Amino acid sequence: MHMYNIEDFGAHKNSPQLSTAAIASAIQAASEAGGGTVYIPSGTFHTGAIFLKSNIELHISSGAVLFFSTDPNEYPPVESRWEGVKQEVHAPCIFGSNLENVSVTGNGTVDGNGGLWWDKKRNRPEELQYPRPTLISFYKCERVTIKDLKLTNSPSWTVNPIACTNVNIDNLSIYNPADSPNTDGIDPESCNNVRISNCYIDVGDDCIAIKAGTEDTKERIPCENITITNCTMIHGHGGVVLGSEMSGDIRNVVISNCVFKQTDRGIRLKSRRGRGGIVEDIRISNIVMDDVICPFILNLYYFCGPRGKEKYVWDKHPYPVTEETPNFRRIHFANITARNVHAAAGFLYGLAEQYISEISFTNIDISMAENAIPGRPAMMSGIQDMNNRGFYLGNVRDVQFRYVTIENHEGPAFYIENGEDIDVADCRSRNTRKSEVLVEQVTVVPSEEDLSEQGV
Repeated sequence: MHMYNIEDFGAHKNSPQLSTAAIASAIQAASEAGGGTVYIPSGTFHTGAIFLKSNIELHISSGAVLFFSTDPNEYPPVESRWEGVKQEVHAPCIFGSNLENVSVTGNGTVDGNGGLWWDKKRNRPEELQYPRPTLISFYKCERVTIKDLKLTNSPSWTVNPIACTNVNIDNLSIYNPADSPNTDGIDPESCNNVRISNCYIDVGDDCIAIKAGTEDTKERIPCENITITNCTMIHGHGGVVLGSEMSGDIRNVVISNCVFKQTDRGIRLKSRRGRGGIVEDIRISNIVMDDVICPFILNLYYFCGPRGKEKYVWDKHPYPVTEETPNFRRIHFANITARNVHAAAGFLYGLAEQYISEISFTNIDISMAENAIPGRPAMMSGIQDMNNRGFYLGNVRDVQFRYVTIENHEGPAFYIENGEDIDVADCRSRNTRKSEVLVEQVTVVPSEEDLSEQGV
């Protein structure tokens, strides 16, 4: 396959002058020839949005930097999604729509130069005519490969394939500042057959988030057949997160052989009434976590985002089960170690009308931090800051704990509120601060006074 060097098309190396037109010309020439490799040689090239075509590999060589402009005019609006809703958005830095056989590869760097975008998001949101650019996104594409790159300073989400099929994401190093807003690492959305492997992710929001659209997106496309393996995740608000955009369903996900350090939460599932959809058939194994608020969160009262403060979301009384009722089921955790945990060993809270069900924890070893910092394990009303708690379960059914050890906790190792068919076997507390019961199970019926206090 022929190679098209962008310098041959007039690109400006190590110059503030934009090379957008030269890169577009190289892509067009390769496309007219039936496909090829568009080659970015060593050096820094300033550019606006890059639009790829089918059968094109954009290869960013060792020592090469694609440095993106902060001028919004360089990112014309395109049809895509933002936070699960189909709409016009600023074109991603690297983008393709309705393509097949497209790749972004190489040992070079893609720098989104996101500082100005972050400042607008934090301080001048009225200046954002459209949602901020993502760094690399493909929309309704087939056979997508993104590998071997350093990705940094994304204006918003870093890698975001949407409604794509057969996606391979491998050996990426992703760096966004810890305080940069909504700079998720890798967010496959309504995709199927996705493989994420061998990545290092240190970002300002979720490291990996699996999504499937919200109730405001008419196309209900599932995100399914996802594997995540051999990744290291640092900082961020979650190691691997499922939701809260999951109206199209999330299923058949395997997460294995990963390390999470200071990711706030570890494995986090979140949704709420109104979203609908099912998260099911999820398996998580061989994970090591260190210095997290809570390793395991399954929360169906998540209140962030549009309409999240309405009573319908936070009310603890049961509502009729409809197509707007989300469901978490058949989720299994095994062979996981978590050290220096601050708030709680785990937090599972289903809806009053739709219990979280068919959950198992096997061979889990959790050690609470000696000087734990109190925090809320989940974003839901009525939950206060806590520290050194064990598993906190509410509205759950058919949950199994096997060979689970919790060290240095306060209160019961397993606190169960409105639970059915809970099986705790061969589990133990270790080095508790005082004599604690292993399991405490209660039935709670919320009063009107309790509910009025939970309103936000």
